[in-house]
Amino acid sequence: MIEFTLHTADTAPEQALPLLEKSVAAFGMIPNLHGVMAEAPELLQAYQDVHTLFQNTSFDADERNVIWLAISVENECHYCVPAHSAIAKMQGVDDELVEQLRDYSVLTNPRLEALRNFTLQILRQRGQLDTVQVQEFLDAGFTRRHILEVILGVAQKTISNYVNHFADTPVDAPFTELAWTPPVPQAAE
Repeated sequence: MIEFTLHTADTAPEQALPLLEKSVAAFGMIPNLHGVMAEAPELLQAYQDVHTLFQNTSFDADERNVIWLAISVENECHYCVPAHSAIAKMQGVDDELVEQLRDYSVLTNPRLEALRNFTLQILRQRGQLDTVQVQEFLDAGFTRRHILEVILGVAQKTISNYVNHFADTPVDAPFTELAWTPPVPQAAE
């Protein structure tokens, strides 16, 4: 694998410096993901902007975190699963919901399970859902606006998950207690 630089304010390209300052203001540190992304300031800018936009969608904290974690677990992102598990906890998301998302369990909340299923359908089917799948999502109490907002969440997590796959981004110290590895598939008996 190609090694990527984990940039700091001392090593980052000049165009990335204001973006890294923004990261420190938001998180109290430069998350390792942002340090990697600083190599391409345009990417870091896009990621920060999409993150802010997704935070401002009509989804509540539980719903946003269902989308983030469903995508990150599906994409087996070693960095984003612990990071978003910690973010979920900071945002008051119930620990049981976080654990259900991390271990592929069916969510006990049917509405949130419908959101997770829809998000995974978009991801797995590359946005080519049939009418029945879309109607099931709408019947769960979601709207056309939510469809578009899920797509925004998929875009955000695709950026970070893929960067982390290429860079093997080290998990930040505050998130290491929530480290995650995908479960090993069990052989058929």
